[in-house]
Amino acid sequence: MNGPILALRGVTKSYPQGGFLDRLVGAASRFVALDDVTLEVARGDVVGIVGESGSGKSTLASLAVGLTRPTAGEVLLDGEPLAALMRDHAAPWRRRIQMVFQDSSSALNPRKTIARCLAETLALRGVPHQAWEAETVALLGLVGLGAETAPRLPHELSGGQRQRVGLARALAMKPDILIADEPVSSLDVSLQAQVINLLSRLAVDLGLTLLFISHDLAVVRTLCSRIIVMRQGRIVEDGPCRDVLERPTHPYTQLLISSVPRGIAGRRTAVAAAATGAAG
Repeated sequence: MNGPILALRGVTKSYPQGGFLDRLVGAASRFVALDDVTLEVARGDVVGIVGESGSGKSTLASLAVGLTRPTAGEVLLDGEPLAALMRDHAAPWRRRIQMVFQDSSSALNPRKTIARCLAETLALRGVPHQAWEAETVALLGLVGLGAETAPRLPHELSGGQRQRVGLARALAMKPDILIADEPVSSLDVSLQAQVINLLSRLAVDLGLTLLFISHDLAVVRTLCSRIIVMRQGRIVEDGPCRDVLERPTHPYTQLLISSVPRGIAGRRTAVAAAATGAAG
């Protein structure tokens, strides 16, 4: 298909504010998390979405993956609206768009082994029981983990390993689009580099369309070809990553870049150096 794989058309998402009595008498206000956002993502694109807390980044991700629905506007996958797909056949939508969450500890059930966690996902995809073990080992290998990881519980793994398991679980559905919501923010620099390298390789090897949500401009510059800057629920700047970061036109983007300690070039060099060391 030649059109965008994912599109948002005039999407607004708002939530009521105030207590029960305020809502009862019609005096409650509404918090607008996304405000008339229009966006297109091409197949195979690697897009970084940045902005301060409360800018709408995670709300946009939740709408795209189908965890919540827009107050106005529509979300489309290959030109088909989310509302119709979720009503008639939600399973293909949920298979084609998967999400990796920020907190790898809470994203995994502490009482289930990694093997069971992945097996349940494979079952949802329709993989027969007799193929679960082989598929589990293959998925773990895909994200750089050995078969010895399978019988372990989440608390027996490091933060970087848990994040890789979360990625393996998302990949178990063979998605077309992967949304990573702050996947490296809780990791140290060396582990960040490993996960970034992994995401970059998988995007190329598997032909994934990747939406990478982060507050770290240096990480986004290392990984992404396109950057979207959000503020107060709106997109304020959108373009090729290098162009936006080297020649920002919106005052908010300029402020974000100027607030990076040591300068974005220095931070990027540190991440790149760690990535090289991790790969070696």
